[in-house]
Amino acid sequence: MRLGVLDVGSNTVHLLVVDAHRGGHPTPMMSDKVELRLAEHLDPSGALTLAGAQALVRAVQRARATAAEAGCADLLAFATSALRDATNSVAVLAEVRERTGVALEILPGPDEARYTFLAVRRWYGWSAGRLLVLDIGGGSLELAAGLDELPAVAESLPLGAGRLTREWFRSDPPPRTEIDRLREHLDDRLAPVASSLRLAGVPDLAVGTSKTFRSLARLTGAAPAGAGPRARRVLTHVGLRQLSAFITRMSSGDLAELDGVSPSRAHQLVAGALVAEAAMRALEVVQLELCPWALREGVILRRLDTLDGMAQTDRSAQDALSGLGCLTSYEARCTG
Repeated sequence: MRLGVLDVGSNTVHLLVVDAHRGGHPTPMMSDKVELRLAEHLDPSGALTLAGAQALVRAVQRARATAAEAGCADLLAFATSALRDATNSVAVLAEVRERTGVALEILPGPDEARYTFLAVRRWYGWSAGRLLVLDIGGGSLELAAGLDELPAVAESLPLGAGRLTREWFRSDPPPRTEIDRLREHLDDRLAPVASSLRLAGVPDLAVGTSKTFRSLARLTGAAPAGAGPRARRVLTHVGLRQLSAFITRMSSGDLAELDGVSPSRAHQLVAGALVAEAAMRALEVVQLELCPWALREGVILRRLDTLDGMAQTDRSAQDALSGLGCLTSYEARCTG
């Protein structure tokens, strides 16, 4: 069957279309992104502005039309930290549903970590042993650890690269005082979470996902995107520290010229590097493997898991396929 997953994040509205079947490997057929920067449309009270809501409606309308043209049998639509944080998220979701027909759901932070962990587990398989997974988004940092497909610990912290840039930096490039204050804040926030993750046991493999980690790995010498998703890519703590010392002195305009850095996200790179460095330091990780699968793939894999093997129908609670299938809780997806 052909499935679509619509991810409304802090930076982009991203539609991924795959061909897949239960027990099979999801094959990407197309990808469509709109750079919305939704988190930057929150007003001082924390509400999504009218302009932001209208832009979101247009992006979702475009995604639904694209998914229909692609022949998707189901569209799983969810939103992460930007809408999680919006004080008017209920009203915004209702407007999106009314004007587009798409039942956009807020994905809780811990569930975001769990879906990403599932994708990483499926990518590396059981032979990888105990996993530690880090995912840096625009608004939040997800961390998960465990031996099975359901992580023993799943955490989400408001330490995304975009959020930290907006809240902690006033200059471009940021002065040393702002960087030092942010480093201290990161260490304070990560210390208790690192203790919880260590209770899950020493990881056999530490993994990073997300565009931020891919950009940082590329800048430290990892293979370019053109080498394909199966090329092995790593990010070492030593390499990251050296990179941080270099890029913290550069403006976002100069960073945008570097290979592997998206111009639209260049202004977030310094904060992304600092949170990656702090997380690796807190968790005593010397090296991360970079996984090409993350949240969207995890959502698709769990959707496939709920299909009846004979009828190819979804046994979890959701709208009819003539509407648009919604996500249920992670636990419901696991149990069917």
